Amino acid sequence: MNESSSQQVSQQSSQREGGELRGQFGQVLLATFASTIGFWAWMVIAPLQKTYATELGLDEGQISLMLAMPVLVGALGRVVVGALTDRFGGRKMFTFVLLASVPAVLLVALAGELGSFPLLLVAGFYLGVAGTIFAVGVPFSSAWYEAKRRGFATGVFGMGMIGTAVSAFFTPRLAESFGYLPTHLLIAAIMTATAILVWVFLRDSPLWEPSRQPLVPKVMGALRLRITWEMSFLYAIVFGGFVAFATFLPKYLTTIYPDDVDPIGAGTRTALFAVAAVVARPIGGALSDRVGPKVISLISLAGIVSLAYIVGQQPPEGVLTGAVFIGMAAAMGLGMGAVFAWVGPSTPKDKVGAVTGVVAAAGGLGGYFPPLVMGATYQAETNSYALGLWLLVLVGAVALVVAGMLRDARPGA
Repeated sequence: MNESSSQQVSQQSSQREGGELRGQFGQVLLATFASTIGFWAWMVIAPLQKTYATELGLDEGQISLMLAMPVLVGALGRVVVGALTDRFGGRKMFTFVLLASVPAVLLVALAGELGSFPLLLVAGFYLGVAGTIFAVGVPFSSAWYEAKRRGFATGVFGMGMIGTAVSAFFTPRLAESFGYLPTHLLIAAIMTATAILVWVFLRDSPLWEPSRQPLVPKVMGALRLRITWEMSFLYAIVFGGFVAFATFLPKYLTTIYPDDVDPIGAGTRTALFAVAAVVARPIGGALSDRVGPKVISLISLAGIVSLAYIVGQQPPEGVLTGAVFIGMAAAMGLGMGAVFAWVGPSTPKDKVGAVTGVVAAAGGLGGYFPPLVMGATYQAETNSYALGLWLLVLVGAVALVVAGMLRDARPGA
């Protein structure tokens, strides 16, 4: 076949895919909305952490464990959910995750009403199911776009993590205005309605083909790929850092700046932190499509390292502190978009869901340990979390070196 014929075949193939993928942006937006609700549920404990601490008489270690518990299951469960998405598709898995998480929200409400810390830990563990929703959306969104635009697609879907901002902003306000139990009942109702919406209107890409490979071999196959481990490490820093701060920031702000920040103010600042990351994520994906994910990852990690150092100095609460946290969130968002723009073109088509699940799990685990470390390294004498922040600087610096040594994912790189 001569060059002219090859170009014609390529153009015809692109035109065919374009026709089949009509309505792609609307589908990704609906998936993003579903993810937003899932993230809201996943993070429903953190905005009320001061209420739990006061009413249940919790110490630093117990608070850290309470905040970290949903993250653990949300992380590990993504491996399974990502692989199941390859087999059953996004429509079924989005619906399943949302409905399966409703009892967890109700259990959190029951634990709070009874004032039971052990039950709250169990509820938080179960609540992690909601956090697995991310592993559904990446392969779903990728299948709706051609390879050269998958960074954009996964970046848009990644904006669903604005659910952390929704939770941080609305949960404490709803609890104060309408009461603790009605707030959780409302969230459960919204999740149920969203699951129905997804089942009725969401559809899998016509180019998506279900994988019939058994779950365990599929996950093991993903673990044998080098790209899985490389991206898992980077994502543990960028997304793990985001989850850790989105979870722990209300606690951090009310502890370090007790005279300046109340729980609602801390929730507002945490919401702004999450919004900055959400806005930056699709930008990171789109820029990665244009200049390559390696460059964007390096910019992201350099920003995280430098800004974490400034946070570690505990500047006075005000404009500088707010700008530093927002800048750090934006750097993390750029990195999140870059990592999944790196995964798509570097992974065999039939393993995208499994690799996504493993990488997403690594990101979740990256968010599980920092709250525990922050609680363990808190220095009451100086009211400082400096040691924990120094560890972030160190790990981020290592990730910066590792990213610099990796091969880019751009064609011909």
